[in-house]
Amino acid sequence: MTDSYSEAEKKRLLLSMLIPFLMVAFMWLVKGAELLFDTNFHFLGIFPGRLTALSGIITSPFIHSGLRHLFNNTIPLFILGTALFYFYSEVSFRVLLRVTLLTGLAVWITGRPAWHIGASGIVYGLASFLFVSGIIRRHIPLMALSLLVAFVYGEMVWGIFPGFRLEISWESHMLGAAAGVIMAVWYRAEGPQRPVPFYEREGEEESDDEENEAEPADQAN
Repeated sequence: MTDSYSEAEKKRLLLSMLIPFLMVAFMWLVKGAELLFDTNFHFLGIFPGRLTALSGIITSPFIHSGLRHLFNNTIPLFILGTALFYFYSEVSFRVLLRVTLLTGLAVWITGRPAWHIGASGIVYGLASFLFVSGIIRRHIPLMALSLLVAFVYGEMVWGIFPGFRLEISWESHMLGAAAGVIMAVWYRAEGPQRPVPFYEREGEEESDDEENEAEPADQAN
């Protein structure tokens, strides 16, 4: 029983890693192609207000300015993405897709006139979703995950302010975080929920017993 449960959890964890791993692998593949052919794919990013750059909403997360930029997004995207698919498997695809689309569209509408590239908007979106969702659901394991996210990635909050670093798209960070909060509220009734405390269950059982006892009396009358 224990062995089968352990195997099932391992399989679930590995499946949760699949989509984040594929995203990260494609990011590195794109950067490898840039280096191999000595080119730059920045034109696949988002340029606010430019109609021809609307496709960047989908393509921009896979484009990075350099290896350091790529590495800085690789680890948090993989970890936070795995956490999303492991703990929120029921809504994980929808959350990831809508955070990506909502962040990209918001940057295209409101961002400053420059090329916005990188997966950091998604990273901020996933971090804020996991943090806020755990608190909203009042689910102890998810709240622990929220605290872990806050502890490990707490310094990310500085990246949402203008002028933090001129070369960084703080708009993507701020709007990604906002998209994550919106998704946490939107999907608060789906996915894992707070278990009913034992004292509430006992109260419900007592009320059910009282109703059952009352029924024969009503029938007798």
